[in-house]
Amino acid sequence: MYGLSVLVLIVILYALGSIRVLRQYERGVVFLLGKFAGVRGAGLTLIFFPFQQMVRVSLRTVTMQIPSQKIITKDNVSIDIAAVAYYHISDPEKAVIAIENVFNAINQISQTTVRNVVGRFSLDQLLSDTASINEQIKDVIDGHTEPWGTQVTAVEIKDIILPENMQRAMAKEAEAERERRAKIVAAEGEYQAAVRLGQAADIIAQHPVALQLRTLQTMAEIATEKNSTIIFPAQFMTTVQEAIATLSRDSSTK
Repeated sequence: MYGLSVLVLIVILYALGSIRVLRQYERGVVFLLGKFAGVRGAGLTLIFFPFQQMVRVSLRTVTMQIPSQKIITKDNVSIDIAAVAYYHISDPEKAVIAIENVFNAINQISQTTVRNVVGRFSLDQLLSDTASINEQIKDVIDGHTEPWGTQVTAVEIKDIILPENMQRAMAKEAEAERERRAKIVAAEGEYQAAVRLGQAADIIAQHPVALQLRTLQTMAEIATEKNSTIIFPAQFMTTVQEAIATLSRDSSTK
């Protein structure tokens, strides 16, 4: 009777020790005598040790930093690039059986892929078309990791470090571009002003009184400043010249 009680107690303790609880984001890959026996879902499950073993696998998205590395672009510019990749396990069976360490494997393939893909683009393309390059890097990494039961959801280039001489050259280029646009805007303004002045001259030529009115307006504006400026309107100077010419002709006749 005593022996039966001990046996029942051992069985109870063994059953309690076999209980495993899997969280909602976890899956359990179970092996029976070393052979794959299935994938257990979230909740309560029993693992009868030592005949069965279970490996826990998390299905949550993992944020992986891709270390900064030196890369030579297509136009022979040496830059440092750091990136970040996001992936999650989509097939727990493959993630445990097909690869020893998923994180290290994806980290290494990501570094190689970033270096190879970025090296196919020039610096200007890298700075202006980063989104497209990120998508290409993601597709290449995802193609390598699919047999491992993982899916890469995004890759983002987060830091591009340029050499100091290249930074100075780009700053000069940007400054020259701003000056060019400023000169174009100024020249366009001069052109429009010249066109308007030409149109105004045509109108004044058709209406001579308008020039006199404009002269009087200018005289009124100058007078408000309380200065001692002497003004000779163009009409007055023309009249003086005509008078001098008339006197000269009269003198020659005599």
